[in-house]
Amino acid sequence: MYSRLALLALAISWTSAAQDIVADVRAAIARNDFAAGESLIAKSKSAHGITPEMIEAVSWLGRGSLAAKNYDNAYKYAEQARELSLEQLKRRKLDAETHLPLALGASIEVQAHVMAAKGERSEAVAFLRRELQTYHATSIRTRIQKNLHLLSLEGKPAPALDIKSWLGPKPVPLAQLKGKPVILYFWAHWCSTCKQQAPDLVKLVAEYAPQGLVVIGPTQHYGYTTNMPEATPSQETPHIDAIRKQFYGTLPSMSVPISEENLKNYGVSTTPTLVFVDPKGIVQVYHPGKMTYTELVAGMKKILAD
Repeated sequence: MYSRLALLALAISWTSAAQDIVADVRAAIARNDFAAGESLIAKSKSAHGITPEMIEAVSWLGRGSLAAKNYDNAYKYAEQARELSLEQLKRRKLDAETHLPLALGASIEVQAHVMAAKGERSEAVAFLRRELQTYHATSIRTRIQKNLHLLSLEGKPAPALDIKSWLGPKPVPLAQLKGKPVILYFWAHWCSTCKQQAPDLVKLVAEYAPQGLVVIGPTQHYGYTTNMPEATPSQETPHIDAIRKQFYGTLPSMSVPISEENLKNYGVSTTPTLVFVDPKGIVQVYHPGKMTYTELVAGMKKILAD
């Protein structure tokens, strides 16, 4: 019989090995060695069974194949990750831990983008809308919404913002900003890339102020601060404001609505996310991730084209 200490050591070893499968498979993908990734997953399954970590590793094969434009393999891996995830969901909730939501969210993302790449954009949009309805109350809602927006938001009216709570100047409803070019700059207080984006935004505002450019910076509470691993909204708000003043103080006219619903509605699973809205209120650019100054200027030219 194992002693309690031996059983604890065995459990720790098993957990570590199970978690390592994701990192190991991602490393194999970085080497473009998908066969090695498949072998690692097979060994993990043999040693530990089907685990959320193993399913996430499968989903990474799908993401890697999509990036390599190997669409058939991407769809195959995504479908496998989806089927394994759905089997797990028969006996547990999606958000009971972190790996299964990542796996299922990635599988949905890859399947949709493979369809779009094969000329089936309308089918991909319909698929994402169904999945959004199914998983609306879960953590993967935002990720599904992001991919839906990537395929369908440009050319459509910008969704309204929740502006009941804010920092900085009082925000104006988007409907009242028609006639002006608008950039929605979604950021997070913990996001270093967001802070790196700020100087180029300042430069852009200075250049396009004569055209009436308005920048709005929606964010949300995340439940923690630099010094508090758990923070209430009333505790976190002063921290958000301090970051706003430190890194975005050179954008004094930028109002900052604080609402989790804004980030969900705009699919902000990546920060920063920038959305360029033309003077008619139509989204012309939807861009998850940091933009170069050249890209920012191209976005401005697009929304000022008329």
